[in-house]
Amino acid sequence: MPWPSSPAPGPFGPRTLEMGDYLGVRDQGLLVAMAGERMRFDGHAEISAVCVDDAWRGRGLAAGLVNLLRARIEARGETAFLHVLSDNANAIALYERLGFRHRRTLFLHQIALATV
Repeated sequence: MPWPSSPAPGPFGPRTLEMGDYLGVRDQGLLVAMAGERMRFDGHAEISAVCVDDAWRGRGLAAGLVNLLRARIEARGETAFLHVLSDNANAIALYERLGFRHRRTLFLHQIALATV
């Protein structure tokens, strides 16, 4: 799954596909945009790993993928949700245009174990 201008799209590991459906847009065999489903709980499904190669931004690819995933999720009777880093203004603006609303702010802390 080559990615044109960066080493790899989004948080996509070897077992990510086991979590849910992932959709992609390719141009001449190169993956230029993708999004998928990850976490599910109590009638909710997370839209995850929404990313578009820099050269392909502004063409509606992320919006199209998110809307397609949301339609699939809602057809199952679930509610779509997603998360975004607070400094990702472009993604926040896109998700708000698509009708998503800020519900909660989470604070993450990284803890390193001391080696002896």
